[in-house]
This record gives sequence, C-alpha cells and structure tokens, in this order.
Amino acid sequence: MRQLLQNLIANALKFHRTDAAALVRVDAKIRGPLCQITVRDNGIGFEQKHADRIFKIFERLHGREEYEGTGIGLAVCRKIAERHGGRIMAEGIPNQGATFTVDLPMTHQVP
Repeated sequence: MRQLLQNLIANALKFHRTDAAALVRVDAKIRGPLCQITVRDNGIGFEQKHADRIFKIFERLHGREEYEGTGIGLAVCRKIAERHGGRIMAEGIPNQGATFTVDLPMTHQVP
C-alpha cells in the first residue's frame, strides 16, 4: 500500500502545471464493504480516452524529455490494488488535473 500511495502522490507532484502551485488531496472513505482512497491533483491531467492506457506497463502519454520516469508506476499501482482484491480507476481533464480512485475490500481474503 505504501508503494501505491507513493506512486500516486509522486505522479501528482511530477505532472504539475507550471502556471499553478501543485495541490494534492488524499481522501479515504468507507463505502459499504470497500475502503475508497482518492488522490486528486490540479496538474496537467489527461484526456479521458487514455484512462486505461496509463495503467499499462511502459505506456507513457509524454516523452521522456518532458517528464522523467520509467512508465511502470501506475502499472505497479494497478497490480497492488488487484492483489488486494481491489481496483484502481483514473479520471482526467486536460490542464485541470487528475483523480485516481482505489477501491479496496475492508476484509482481505486469502486465496
């Protein structure tokens, strides 16, 4: 879980807009049998049509010359969420920010 949150917060800070101070908000709520964690930022965002693509390993929406990174951070987040019986989703609006939502079961079931 630490790696998942570190990756999401690091991305929120890395993909900040140059015309505004970075703002990152982390929230958690209990929603029935799930714990829902949300990481929201006011960064560069992305077009919603890329929401699934960003979770694929080595997929990048921006070139290496624009932003550092390996292209595995969000793939790792997805794997962590799935290994805990949960899921991760992304919503973005270009030049307005991104929201990552992680739904995890309140009780962990051993396979």
